[in-house]
Amino acid sequence: MDVLRSPWRMAYVTSGAKEPGCVLCRAVLSAKDARSLVVRMGERCFVVMNLYPYNAGHLMLSPRRHVARLQDATPEELAELMLLAQRAEAVLGEAYRPDGLNVGINLGRAAGAGVEGHLHLHVVPRWNGDTNFMTVAGETRVIPEDPFAACERLRPFFAK
Repeated sequence: MDVLRSPWRMAYVTSGAKEPGCVLCRAVLSAKDARSLVVRMGERCFVVMNLYPYNAGHLMLSPRRHVARLQDATPEELAELMLLAQRAEAVLGEAYRPDGLNVGINLGRAAGAGVEGHLHLHVVPRWNGDTNFMTVAGETRVIPEDPFAACERLRPFFAK
């Protein structure tokens, strides 16, 4: 039997208590830290790797400002968010060559938001056949790339 390892998920799986405060606000504050998962800081919004990705290259785009809903964001924040989504599409296409992308926003816990209270948009690379027996039968997703390695891989593309 093959053994599949995803050690970065252990903290997520075993932790009953989350770190206090907003994970996206902490990302903004730590953006200059070498171990930060922030790939790109814009004037009003930023791009960060998802620490618990659905697939390799899974990005979250968010306003810097802590706003919960689309209606709370300014027109400038919304415009920059969409421009970053457009840039993320191009970067992921160049860096990962996916067959497609999922782009989406979950507003509120009932809608599936894991980070409640801070608006963010998911951009998830997809490949034909990436839903395999592990996902279907084992209810387990295998992510072959560490989020920190993905961050280092994508930063140069966003810097262009």
